[in-house]
Amino acid sequence: MTENLLVSTEWLAEHLDAPDLVVLDASMYLPNAGRDANAEYRAEHIPGAIRFDIDDISDPNSDLPHTLPAPHVFSSKMRKLGIGDGQTVVVYDSAGFYSAPRAWWMFKVMGAEQVFILNGGLPKWKAEGRPVEDGTLTRPERHFTARFNHGAVADLDDVKQMIKDKSRQILDARPAARFKAEVPEPRAGLRGGHMPGAFNTPSTGFTAEDGTFLAPDRLKEIFSDAGVDLEKPVTTSCGSGVTAAVISLALTLVGHKDHTLYDGSWTEWGGRDDTEVVTD
Repeated sequence: MTENLLVSTEWLAEHLDAPDLVVLDASMYLPNAGRDANAEYRAEHIPGAIRFDIDDISDPNSDLPHTLPAPHVFSSKMRKLGIGDGQTVVVYDSAGFYSAPRAWWMFKVMGAEQVFILNGGLPKWKAEGRPVEDGTLTRPERHFTARFNHGAVADLDDVKQMIKDKSRQILDARPAARFKAEVPEPRAGLRGGHMPGAFNTPSTGFTAEDGTFLAPDRLKEIFSDAGVDLEKPVTTSCGSGVTAAVISLALTLVGHKDHTLYDGSWTEWGGRDDTEVVTD
């Protein structure tokens, strides 16, 4: 389990009752999806799972969506959810690999070690006929210690500098049509296109037909085909910092060590008039 950061549905089913295990539903959707992740959690979730609301567990002072909160805020949110030091955390989402990697990344940035993602997510769990339950669950409060890794997060100035000096490769997880400005962004007021020099590695390209994550050798091929040099530093980006974490997960699985995530992503970059945008 600890070798690749992913746990199978079989493993989770066997360990659901483990006292040190916490299962989290980290589902979320794009603004134009017309879906309510909190309502869907209340309707059905993996038995024992508690709700990890990425929008709620964010910086309340930011005008950008679901940016990272301060460490003390994250610790407070985890304590109230009943997530404590030393526990094993397994996150999943209702799409398979959309927002669960973002939750995994948040925990890793905050210093948690035993954090894993359910391979295939809720779709695979349900396809196998495994049980779900409804309602809302709570857990007793636990102490959570956040140890913030500043080196894992990139901000606007960082990205401007890396574009200027070409010190890092930028990998954009958005679909090709958004990357090329062929379709509008789902958030109003954003320009179309991408950052100068960015590579397009859509997050949906990292999963197999059955919804599970591709093997490391195949992931390396995807990066190579996109023109990415895995010997060089990388910063991941997307629409709002969520699916960028899918690339971060893929990079981790292939053994890449030096990668950051641009938390503001295209919502910040494409929403400003002092940033350069290209479409070719």
